[in-house]
Amino acid sequence: MSQKITIERRAAVEQLLKDRGDKLVVCGLGSSTYDVFAAGDHHANFYLWGAMGGALMIGLGLAIAEPDRQVMVITGDGEALMGIGAFATVAAQKPGNLSIVVLDNEHFGETGMQKSHTSHGVDLAEIAKGCGFLSSQTIYNYDDLNAFNNLTNDSTGPRLAVVKITSDNPPRALPNVDGIYIKTRLRQWLGHNPC
Repeated sequence: MSQKITIERRAAVEQLLKDRGDKLVVCGLGSSTYDVFAAGDHHANFYLWGAMGGALMIGLGLAIAEPDRQVMVITGDGEALMGIGAFATVAAQKPGNLSIVVLDNEHFGETGMQKSHTSHGVDLAEIAKGCGFLSSQTIYNYDDLNAFNNLTNDSTGPRLAVVKITSDNPPRALPNVDGIYIKTRLRQWLGHNPC
């Protein structure tokens, strides 16, 4: 028996970022980027344009390079499916400061709302567990989302939440799409010389 999906995408992202502090946030292609930007632009946001499937690996790189900072990847089911091998790499590296949130509406939203593999039973949380994630769960309601967000990461490795969301389509909120600007802004915020 499937659970009723009541979480709205943009509301979920707003809740995740409400008290973010100095957390680094990597957004996947499309809707997750629109939602992170709509929740409030921040110098520690890394908006990913044109590199579908890369959000988890960029998040892993930041988590390794900045071990004293919390890193959150917010992406969709389409991107997670496209970069499924990234789950194995992330699990093997075991960064304790990395949280991954997959917004799963069971559709490929950027290409016309075709059903994604998760609508046919592919379970991303179980795939992550099979790769070695010790903390991996599927979330169907705001209370569980809030509980996930309020837990602190520990040294046992990364954690993943697949958040089942409605297939609503709020208006796009578009951040700057200049990759050099986005990279330089983040590097400067981290205290590194831009290159």
